[in-house]
Order: sequence, then structure tokens, then C-alpha cells
Amino acid sequence: MLEGFDLNAVQDLDQAREAIRHLLNLVEELAAENRTLRAEVQQLRDELRRLKGGSGRPTFPQTRPAAEASPADHSSERERRASKARQRRAKVSAIQIDREEVLPVDRAGLPADAQFKGYEPVVVQDLRLQTDHVRFWKEKFYSETAQRTYLAELPAGYTGEFGPGLRALALVLYFGGQMTEPKMVDLFRHAGVQISSGQVSNLLIKDHVPFHAEKEAVYVAGLQSSPWQHLDDTGSPVAGANHHCHVVDNPLHTTFITTPAKDRLTIIDVLRHGQPRVFRLNTEALGYLETAGVSGKTRAKVAALLSEQDRDEATMQTWVDAHLPGLGTQTRKWLLDAAAVAAYHAQTEWPVVRLLICDGALQFTWVTEDLALCWVHEGRFYKKLLPVVPQHQQLLDDFLGKFWEFYRALLAYRTQPIPAERTRLTGIFETLFATVTGYQALDERIALTRAKQASLLLVLDHPEIPLHNNPAELGARQRVRKRDISFGNRTAEGTQAWDTFMSLAATAKKLGVNFYQYLHDRISGAHRVPNLADLINERAKTLKLGASWNTS
Repeated sequence: MLEGFDLNAVQDLDQAREAIRHLLNLVEELAAENRTLRAEVQQLRDELRRLKGGSGRPTFPQTRPAAEASPADHSSERERRASKARQRRAKVSAIQIDREEVLPVDRAGLPADAQFKGYEPVVVQDLRLQTDHVRFWKEKFYSETAQRTYLAELPAGYTGEFGPGLRALALVLYFGGQMTEPKMVDLFRHAGVQISSGQVSNLLIKDHVPFHAEKEAVYVAGLQSSPWQHLDDTGSPVAGANHHCHVVDNPLHTTFITTPAKDRLTIIDVLRHGQPRVFRLNTEALGYLETAGVSGKTRAKVAALLSEQDRDEATMQTWVDAHLPGLGTQTRKWLLDAAAVAAYHAQTEWPVVRLLICDGALQFTWVTEDLALCWVHEGRFYKKLLPVVPQHQQLLDDFLGKFWEFYRALLAYRTQPIPAERTRLTGIFETLFATVTGYQALDERIALTRAKQASLLLVLDHPEIPLHNNPAELGARQRVRKRDISFGNRTAEGTQAWDTFMSLAATAKKLGVNFYQYLHDRISGAHRVPNLADLINERAKTLKLGASWNTS
């Protein structure tokens, strides 16, 4: 930072200010380096204690100086949200009344002139948790001529030892209420149900083919409902191995899909919901290779082999070995990624997502026509700056105030998108993110945001899309909570159950469907609750989540 700086060259006030500015930035750089080294030293000390049979030192953030500790929470909720007057919503209208009872006044205590003035309603909510154990006497007949016994069947929903009410409640408690299996066993036993932990586990993961099918239909309808989707992922162990849970989301559905990896090919797998991979090496794929920086010599070889033919994965790998031998590992990966993306865009049997809203991780690039970045995620980068110089702290606070003021202007644009406002906001962005404050770390961060202009301002072209990826991140947080209390899955069957019922629970909530009633309806065979996929299709017509695409 001070390379080439000559103190003797400082002759006037401007040069002195510049020298001081360099020194203050150096202070910030050294303070940041010191924080990093302190954290690394503490980790090494903790590891040494662990290896010696002890435990690491607990961290108490409140006892550490603010300048030395990086806050764990980089939330900007207070800055980005405009304060609103709190409104109390009436809940009584949403309560389903099961019975009514008239409560009389003790006439003996009334004065002689007391007159009847009608009734005053009071709604009290209550639950009754009681058993409904049934002993069925199944009629039994035997035919001598047919050499066969005829036995009456149990009513729909009654399979094994447990009825539809208990089976639906088990699924709601585990997937909707994030309850652990041991506590569910305790609750059922306290209520008078004789059930083992193994039986509870079976209720949660066994024999759910119809629900898996409905989850598939929900995902297809969710992808068809709009040309854009949120996407995020989080760790989700399976049998002790690292896996990743991907959350695909929009206002009408939330779908969870767990995979062993999270690279670009896996993202395409997720958006195609695990269909066999296909590859197409066409002109679109060649364009991606140029974007990735693949050498002109390699691109020329690929250009001579272009076609609109689809190949499965095994065939594609063999074809690359035969026609493009000697490719480096990274170049080969780019080639396969490009061919997979091109095939995804060309196919017609599965809804193609045109825009992803995400955090900008590299595996999300190329996959869709456009990539909209999350403004809240971008704001976190600024919150992670920890200046120790008061002047720099003020510069950061002032810039963040303008950052979130611009964010709120974009929110207002979504409600009334007019061309003049679009032009004005584009100009404000270019001016705001050309700011030079003199605080080097902040200026570098501002420049990085400016480089993302196209992805951060896609809302000006498509006002339907949100400015943040919070819905998918909240979905990922649900999986994190489930992972924390249940650790993870041990089988593929359990993983599928987690994905299916967490998807159905989250989607039912978005559609205003009672999750318990939905499960009981399906398990009992009543089928009075509409299919969630049908509800998504109906509401998509009203919401018009892809209106700007239809007019472009």
C-alpha cells in the first residue's frame, strides 16, 4: 500500500491528507489481518487442547472488544425494512367453530329490573387428545367348493396397527413441527397409544408412494407456474456422508431435493428432478466454452464436431475420449457442463427455468438465461467490514444508508414499473456504485457490487421477481433445524421421506392448506382436499408470475 511513498515528497496539505489516508487504510488492513490471525491462533490452541484430552475455550462474544470480534449475525433487516405501523389482525374469523354452548346467568342474583339484552360471544380454543382405539370384528366366510376363506377388509386408511389420525399426526409432528422421534414416542404413550420407536420410524418413511408422486406433481406445477425460481442449498448428511439439500422455491411452492454433490451438473439435475443426464454439443455450448476462457485451439476442435444430437452421460464420456483426447480436467468439466446446459435449454419435456434468484455461487452460472442476485446477500458483504477507524465507520454507515435507500426505491418500482423510473434508477445505481470514499476496503467492495449491475438490476426488466433470496434461505433454514434435531438420514428411503414431506408441508402452508387435514384426507382415502399441484396451476393464472416475459 505504501510502495513508492516518499515522506520527503510531502510538501502541501493535499499530499499530507493523501499520506494520512494511506496510513489509515494500512491500519484497517493490519486490524483485519490481526483478527484473522487471532482466530487462527485460537483454533490451533483449541485443537491442541482437544488432542491433549481437553476441550477448546468457549467463546463469549460480549466479553471481547467489538473491533476484535466479527459478529456472527450480518443481518440487515433493520436497515432494509421501512418501519410500519403495527396492525392487529382479527383471528376469530379464521377459527372453525366446532360446537356452541349457551351460558346462563344465575337468575337468583339478578335485580328485579334486570332486562335480557341478548348474548355476548366469546371464542375459546381447545384441543382434545384422546384415543380412538377400535376393535374391528371382520366377518369371515369359508367356501368348501372354492377352498377359500373370505375376510372383510379394514376401512380405508387403516393399515397395520394404526389408523389415519395417528399416522397423519405423526407426519405433522415430525415434518411440520420439527419434533424428534423419541419425543413423539413419549407423547403417543402419554396419550395411551402403545407404540415403539421402530413403529414410529416406519410411519414416517415407509409406504408413502402416493405422497412421493404428489410431491413430483407439485414440483412440476411449481416449475411451470413461473419462468423464475429461487434456489439455495445447505448440508444434509446421509448415512454419515456429506450431501446437499437444494431448495427450489417461488410464491406457490417450496421443493426440497437432496443430492450427493452441488456442482453445475447437479444443479441441472435438480431443475430436471433427477431425470437421466443428457448432453448436446451445439453452438450454444460452444459459446459457453468461449465465456469460460477455453483456448481457441480447443474451441476450433469442438466447432468441427457440433451437432444437435443428444447423448446420455456414458455415450458423451466415450465420445469426448474418442474425439477430444488429452483434455485437461477443468476443460473437460467445462465441456460437459456446457453440453448439459445446452441440452437442458433445448429439451421440451420438462419446464425450463429462465431466471434463477440465488446468491451468485459459481455452480448457478450458465444454467439459466439470467441470474438475479440477492440484494440482502450483497448487503451482508458490507456488514462484514469491521473498520476500526471512526471516520471509516462513519463512511460505511453513510454508504449503507444510501444502499438500503436505493433498495427501497427498487421495491417501490416493483409496484409501479414505468420506463422513466427504470432509466432513473439505472442512473442512480451507476452513480452510487461509482462512489470513492477513501476507505479502501469499502471502495473495493463498492466496485465489486458495481460489476454485478446486470444481475442486481434484473428487477427493472422483470418487476415480478423479488429483490432477495430469503424464501429459499428460509427453506434451507428449515432443513438446518431438522438436521440439528435429527442429525441426518441413514437411508435413501429416509432421505426421500424428508424431501417429500418437507416439500408438501411448506407448499401446503403457502397455498393455505391445513397440513394435518391434507395428510388425513390422503391417508384415509377421502380425497376431498384438492391436489396441491392443481391449486398451484389455478393460482398461477391469477398471480401471473411471468407477465414481463409474456410481453417481451
